[in-house]
Amino acid sequence: MNGSNAFSYLIGTLLDLYIAAVLFRLLLQWVRADFYNPVCQFLVKVTNPAIVPLRRVIPSIKKLDTASVVLILALEFFSVWIASRIGSSPLGLEQIVIFSIKKLFATLLMTYFFLIIAAVIISWVGARMRHPVIPLVYQLTEPVLAPFRKIIPPIAGIDLTPLFALITIRFLLLLIGW
Repeated sequence: MNGSNAFSYLIGTLLDLYIAAVLFRLLLQWVRADFYNPVCQFLVKVTNPAIVPLRRVIPSIKKLDTASVVLILALEFFSVWIASRIGSSPLGLEQIVIFSIKKLFATLLMTYFFLIIAAVIISWVGARMRHPVIPLVYQLTEPVLAPFRKIIPPIAGIDLTPLFALITIRFLLLLIGW
């Protein structure tokens, strides 16, 4: 039993890391990040072997890179299916699909949760640092924080929008049962 748990952990972790790389690439495309940034270059090199062949058969829909979305969904489905088969109680097809979608949505929400926390910390201590990740963090969080900034003005010069965004993200996570 311990061997199957270790194998399940290893496969799940490797797939989750690759799914995260594709997800970050998709999000960076969405915010039109500078793809000359070394972090973006890394993500492109890591994900191109899987995405480029898919793009030949799956066209983009406006700004949405559908090949990346299909790849993320397929990898997540495969990850859940493998974990289900290795585990003691295999899930049915419908359960795998529902769990895969919930897990992807939770991954997206948790990604933004930690990106917003990182943006807040950077704004406190590292605003003048020159690291290639810093502009990407701000570019990724701005589309999420902008709607909150329209509703919640700064109070005494303090921007509370990250706090309310984090509360909303946590609420959504609880709503989906994560």
